[in-house]
Amino acid sequence: MQTVELITRKRDGGTFSTGEIAWLIEHYTQGSIPDYQMAALLMAIYLRGMDSRETSDLTLAMARSGVQLRVNTQVSPVIDKHSTGGVGDKVTLAVAPLVAACGVAVGKMTGRGLGHTGGTVDKLESVDGFHVELTRDEFMRILQEHQIVLAGQSSELAPADGKLYALRDVTGTIESIPLIASSIMSKKLAVGASHLLLDVKFGSGAFMKTIEQARQLAHAMVEIGRAAGLHTVAAITSMEQPLGRAIGNAIELREAIDILRGQGPADVSELCYHEAAELLMMTGKATDETAANQIVAQAIQSGAAVKKLAEVIAAQGGNPRQIEQPELLPTAPIKTMLKSPRGGYIATINAEGIGVASMHLGAGRFKKGDPIDHRTGLILQAKAGDHLAAGDPLIEIHARDEQEAHDIQSSLIACYQWSESPIQTQPLIHDIIRP
Repeated sequence: MQTVELITRKRDGGTFSTGEIAWLIEHYTQGSIPDYQMAALLMAIYLRGMDSRETSDLTLAMARSGVQLRVNTQVSPVIDKHSTGGVGDKVTLAVAPLVAACGVAVGKMTGRGLGHTGGTVDKLESVDGFHVELTRDEFMRILQEHQIVLAGQSSELAPADGKLYALRDVTGTIESIPLIASSIMSKKLAVGASHLLLDVKFGSGAFMKTIEQARQLAHAMVEIGRAAGLHTVAAITSMEQPLGRAIGNAIELREAIDILRGQGPADVSELCYHEAAELLMMTGKATDETAANQIVAQAIQSGAAVKKLAEVIAAQGGNPRQIEQPELLPTAPIKTMLKSPRGGYIATINAEGIGVASMHLGAGRFKKGDPIDHRTGLILQAKAGDHLAAGDPLIEIHARDEQEAHDIQSSLIACYQWSESPIQTQPLIHDIIRP
């Protein structure tokens, strides 16, 4: 088989067979197909696309390129949950222990943040001693003993995806629905959960800027799950403004603890409780939405949800007292309140701009491998639709020094648009895509 033949076929709008895709991924992973040929092929896919069968075949081939955990053969049902990322997205930190406290196992491998979207691993590492790098045996032991594990992404899972993503990043081929969908789903299939809930975000703070793009990606991933026998549901949710009020690492973990105690901001709490209820219905733990909501409410009111988070923290070497007493989590030395420059209703908040500002405080990475400061970040004092008078609190800045806190203030103010009239805010959850 000649790689150039496949490149020209896709360039001209043709399709690949299942065997051809398997051959491509196997030989590229082994290094016998050079980057320059794979780059040409990726651009052809970017321009010409792939049909649903090709996309599923590509996903399965990447999943099979490395270790497959097959967690559902040891624990079943076992759920996984994935978000396409955003600003202030601490949903996994709350949903995973909440679902586990409701009696459904959660086997989660998650990544670090890059750019303005934060990473769950970074937020968990705000806890002293917490280990995210687990061996396969450690992953399975913790899952079986505690019904929840929150591990860092293993390089042994879908190594073909790691190579392809690095190449896509430098060849202008990131924004391709088949390539995005197969990248996400290959790692999920390699873990091997029985049920998967996808949170596909759109808006100023998300990777997909429009709801139409998000819906295309959601449908592609749900179809991949269906073809692979993984029960997959996708929620399409808004990231037009930051989610919740906290943006950072330790401060987002504190907000997740508040959510598990029933004391979190209304928007992010509603989303977390909805996603937890959806997972209970998907796995048959609840027969309908009313029953699922009751189970979720009981886990929160009884304290079981926050206790489960402390339990998994301890199981992975962290200090559970920092969950029980969040004031023990790292805090920034400087806290400055940015006040509203004017009166009126907040019309919009540029979530990406807010995320970039938090990166300048040290809460995120400009390039892979950059160190982060778990203490820093932002706490929004008002959201879109709220009315403020000039001089009212707008954002609490958590910084390493006074100069950094001062330097980002003008860029933060530029993220806000105002209105003299009341604003009708949009719902967070726009659609649910089921197989």
